[in-house]
Amino acid sequence: MAGAQRESVVVVGAGIGGLAAAVPLAARGLAVTVVEAADAPGGKIRRLSCGLGTAAVGVDAGPTVFTLRHVFDQLFEDAGSSLEAAVRLAPATLLARHAWPDGSRLDLFADLDQSADAVGRFAGAAEARAFCAFMAEAGRIHRTLDRSFLRRQKTSPLGLSLRLGAGRLGDLFALRPYTSLMRALAGHFRDPRLVQLFGRYATYAGSNPWRAPATLMLIAHVEAAGVWIVDGGMSALAAAVEALARRHGVAFRYGTAVTAVETARGRVRGVRLGSGERLEATHVVFNGDPAALAEGLLGADVRAAVRAIPRRARSLSALTLCLHAEARGFPLAHHNVFFSADYAREFADLAAGRLPHDPTVYICAQDRGAFGRAEGSEGGGPERCLAIINAPADGDRGRPSPEEVNRCLETVFPALAAQGLSFAIPPGSLRVTSPADFAARFPGSGGAIYGRASHGWAASFLRPGARTRIPGLYLAGGGAHPGAGVPMAALSGRLAAEALLKDRASMPRFRRVATPGGTWMPSPPTAASASPSSPSSAASSRPTTTGPAGPTPRTTLPSTSPSTESAPAGR
Repeated sequence: MAGAQRESVVVVGAGIGGLAAAVPLAARGLAVTVVEAADAPGGKIRRLSCGLGTAAVGVDAGPTVFTLRHVFDQLFEDAGSSLEAAVRLAPATLLARHAWPDGSRLDLFADLDQSADAVGRFAGAAEARAFCAFMAEAGRIHRTLDRSFLRRQKTSPLGLSLRLGAGRLGDLFALRPYTSLMRALAGHFRDPRLVQLFGRYATYAGSNPWRAPATLMLIAHVEAAGVWIVDGGMSALAAAVEALARRHGVAFRYGTAVTAVETARGRVRGVRLGSGERLEATHVVFNGDPAALAEGLLGADVRAAVRAIPRRARSLSALTLCLHAEARGFPLAHHNVFFSADYAREFADLAAGRLPHDPTVYICAQDRGAFGRAEGSEGGGPERCLAIINAPADGDRGRPSPEEVNRCLETVFPALAAQGLSFAIPPGSLRVTSPADFAARFPGSGGAIYGRASHGWAASFLRPGARTRIPGLYLAGGGAHPGAGVPMAALSGRLAAEALLKDRASMPRFRRVATPGGTWMPSPPTAASASPSSPSSAASSRPTTTGPAGPTPRTTLPSTSPSTESAPAGR
């Protein structure tokens, strides 16, 4: 039958970008359906089960640092709700604890003066002054880009210049896009440990600090402006945004793979599911890696929607270790970084496609802080920890192999023990996710977690924007503008919704409906499959063994082999 049809949107993927797009679209009266291959919201925000039987606990296995809270405050407020009413948050007074192989340690705090005092005690008064100058420059860069670039639709260098205006062209050059982050830091600090510490911020965007622009100094300002601890972890944040979407009528279909986005007369008409079912839609928001479109993983109709991302332009991947274990010896904070002895070699290994010989290890002790045990305390039994190690994005080539992963584990635990941290890990309480797992879970990514790497002055302008070359198809997520990270992904979703709402005014409001309910008859599925299974749930992954990690000093490893995830794909 034919007749008037309410405009409908299918959001492919329930990551933060997809959720942040769904909320304002539904609040404006559109019929929104979110289709997700996993059985829970969050995308890269997910939980893995660690432990056996009744002793098993869920450990957050994705992003752990929550900044730019105002992005989510605005998302909830615009939808008639409140973030504070949805999740419990507490400001982190201690931003991160940093440690080096020589035994030195440095804490950074939310209070800038307290951090400056700590830097002074760590490296001297001159370095404390340098720290203050560095933070002032980081703040200026963020203020320049916040409303002109990060919160607005993608633009070109010329477009950014026009947004800033002729009177602020000096601010544009002050972004230091042609200077590498490490070179800029060497101009600020004499102590190589401080250069290493602040150079690490490039990895927040999956980038090499020797190749990333000094513009990324703004991340230091973002952290200092506020890091928040979420009661229940980042998974609780994803659940809260999903609940907000449901209150506005968004429908969710979990455990459902989208194999193709289809078009008619040059614009989007809907999506095809793995079952062969088709969902009609006047608009589609794709919350996956944009490379999946360019590689044809969502069908031939939308292969030209975005430019392909060269393999060499991929951001870093990661080797992640989820633990439920007793930590001993080191006074863990919520966020901790254990630096390698040779940072340059670490990134040379990554550039060569190898797991680092001596990696830097980030550890989030998820039960520490405002809603758990005291930071720095000893005892208390097993606790949930996530360790993240940078890795090359060669997961689609099967790298690193299980043998390489085991060799890395055999290096990492003794290195941590040498810095004072050891773990007693019960059987079944170590879960490993490799770049190959990420590549399978996020099709087209090759395991890259952050989309395109931020290398070179033009990198930020090369990310695809909300609009694609296919009318009616929009992008949201860390692979799209404005970039990687939980708040950036949320901003991308809002920008996708903004672009869609603006564009819909120029399209016909009535379309023919092939069958009641807005569903076409199934047709034979194609071989292309963007998300054949679940991307973000521990329950959906079938563990496989990678082999024993072997004995390590001061650390009790599981008596069984650490498990790596199987290869279900999705977003």
